[in-house]
Amino acid sequence: MDAWIWQVPVLVVAGAAAGFLNVLAGGGSLLTLPLLIFLGLPAAVANGTNRVAIFFQNIFAIAGFRRQGVFPARLALLCTLPALAGSYLGASLAVDIDEELFRRLLALIMIGVLLFTLLDPARRWRVEVERFSRLRLTILLASFFLIGVYGGFVQAGVGFLVISGLLAHGLGLVRINAVKVIVIFGFTVVALGVFVAHGQVDYGLGTALAAGNSAGGWIASHVAVKKGHRWIRGVVSLTVLVFALKLFFG
Repeated sequence: MDAWIWQVPVLVVAGAAAGFLNVLAGGGSLLTLPLLIFLGLPAAVANGTNRVAIFFQNIFAIAGFRRQGVFPARLALLCTLPALAGSYLGASLAVDIDEELFRRLLALIMIGVLLFTLLDPARRWRVEVERFSRLRLTILLASFFLIGVYGGFVQAGVGFLVISGLLAHGLGLVRINAVKVIVIFGFTVVALGVFVAHGQVDYGLGTALAAGNSAGGWIASHVAVKKGHRWIRGVVSLTVLVFALKLFFG
């Protein structure tokens, strides 16, 4: 009981920061996962517990985007369906990954996202989903299946992959963030179900973390719509750079 006196406020504050980062850019789980492990949870349980916070964070973020009039339902559905299948596969995998290799690969992915975000090569052909060609639609579906596999298995940093995948199709960052929270909510439901079925969730710590994540996600959804593409690009770039350097150099 004594531990809860300081654990709960720490988790709420960390969750708020993580929720804000997750909705605007990504990488919030790179803060909360180590924190949950530091509080004594086994890595697998920390991974499952973190999904409780992500689940509620994205409910509030979706509501925030919808209230601001940004709700790209058709595009989100196209991205979510393959991600659901991928998430189940990823969360069900019983494979050990070398932690150092994982950190280096994730750092390289994030640096790639940083370069793509800064250069923004797709800015000349911003499109709506209704104009997707058959080839580009196929690529979109395949990429989100793979994103779902990754997100179901690890979660940390998946927001950067979603941003990168949609930037490649010329979408603006406000719509990308709205789609991102819907997609991640969808595959989090599947992944969380797998962790619950295996008894790898601490509901007390997960609820405290979820309170913070939800507040951060709600605030970020409103900030994203008000500030627009260029401001979000700056936040994404700075966040990616900081996390990539920390992951790569330890």
